[in-house]
Amino acid sequence: RLGPPDGLPSKCEQPRGTTNMDLLAGISPWEAGGFITGLSCVWMVVIGNIWNFPVGIISCTCFMILFWQQQLYGEAALQLVFIALGFHGWIHWASSKSTMESRKGIGHVQKTEAVILAVGMVPQTSLLWYILTGLNGSAPLLDSVITALSLNAQWLLNRKRVENWVVWIAVDVLTIGLGVWRGMYLLATLYIFYLAMCVAGWVRWRAEMNPGEAQAHA
Repeated sequence: RLGPPDGLPSKCEQPRGTTNMDLLAGISPWEAGGFITGLSCVWMVVIGNIWNFPVGIISCTCFMILFWQQQLYGEAALQLVFIALGFHGWIHWASSKSTMESRKGIGHVQKTEAVILAVGMVPQTSLLWYILTGLNGSAPLLDSVITALSLNAQWLLNRKRVENWVVWIAVDVLTIGLGVWRGMYLLATLYIFYLAMCVAGWVRWRAEMNPGEAQAHA
């Protein structure tokens, strides 16, 4: 059943008489740092500011340390991937004549690509679950599913497939649940904002698609 691993009490289990100040005092500085920089990063993405990348890299670093402390090793390792992709995006935006150029070429995922990604989720999740179980991760199955989904979502995002937002929405919902369960309430709150942004991204990308692409998959 779901619950904290042996020897690692959940922050949700607060003693009687606990005040809001006590709860705030229990928030990890890495969680707070990731929350503040994460929100800043999302806002900068919305307005098309290139500084979203370095701020996002800082946010990922904070969450990498937080997840490692929580024994969520898959999520921690995933932050390294996002950090690398952050540097890649920073370089790409800096070399582009205009940030608007990055919005061109939006399309739907091809059927073959979708099948490969869907089928590939099984071995990805299984391998990650095996590794994380061996590392005594606190939530190996859920952590594995979130990690595999995130990697697939990033792949679709890099290829400008509009369906990346659907996968990210699934990631956000699962991460919100994980954050609440583990007592990482700022993380859960941050992913609620991410969830709203993903819905907005889904609507915006569909509106910006080429008419031919939109009609072909109507």
